[in-house]
Amino acid sequence: MAMEIFLAFALAVVGGVMGAKLPRSHRRLCALISLGAGTLLGVTVFGILPESSEALRWWQLLIALASGYGVFFLITKYVYHVCPACAASHFDETTTHRFSEIARAMMIALAIHCTVDGLAIAAGQEAGEAQPTEAGRVVGISVVLAICVHKIPEGLALGALLLGAGLSFGKIMLRVTAVEATTLLGGGVGVFFLRNVSVFWVGAALAHAGGGFLYLAAHALLGELVKHHTAHVLKYFAAGFGLIGTLVLLLRLM
Repeated sequence: MAMEIFLAFALAVVGGVMGAKLPRSHRRLCALISLGAGTLLGVTVFGILPESSEALRWWQLLIALASGYGVFFLITKYVYHVCPACAASHFDETTTHRFSEIARAMMIALAIHCTVDGLAIAAGQEAGEAQPTEAGRVVGISVVLAICVHKIPEGLALGALLLGAGLSFGKIMLRVTAVEATTLLGGGVGVFFLRNVSVFWVGAALAHAGGGFLYLAAHALLGELVKHHTAHVLKYFAAGFGLIGTLVLLLRLM
């Protein structure tokens, strides 16, 4: 489990390096955002919902989903955009000049986001161990894949945003690493609290993370559709969603 959590953290840091070093292209970033959003929706639909519905009653599932969605909604509304990739379109010239005012809020929001990512990986892996069945194995693998795919544009966007704010490469990587390290924190918390607990709490943790994924997917998709190329966005979103759906199908046939 530690390897999966560290992989997600490492991919985000690699994305941060890319964002700070490579020429910025919103079309490329838009494709990565849409692909990541599609994988998050896919893992929620094909992995988290079926697994959690076996452990929770329908109303408990809805409450857990709503809690995850609500947390991200409130953070975005009252603190800062919870996902740097989703926020990339909103990071304009005015925001750059106000960086010193928003930096702390942005870091707090993204740290919470990354903590949930780590918790989701731990919950997915724990689901596979708590229920050593085909479904448990599928949800564990699909959650890891979706988060790892999402981490690359997340780190890339965060690095690019900090570069646009005028920070040096060293300061950018220090901040990216510090924020993304909360993925490790969330994974550690998940491992500690979810190990040897009932299937109910594992399912609730998964559904809570799934609610956050639903928010991120919807926010990223709608934000990009409103501002940018519809066909380009939908193509990569569908590719991410289909990737997870195909993976789940193949794992169940194996």
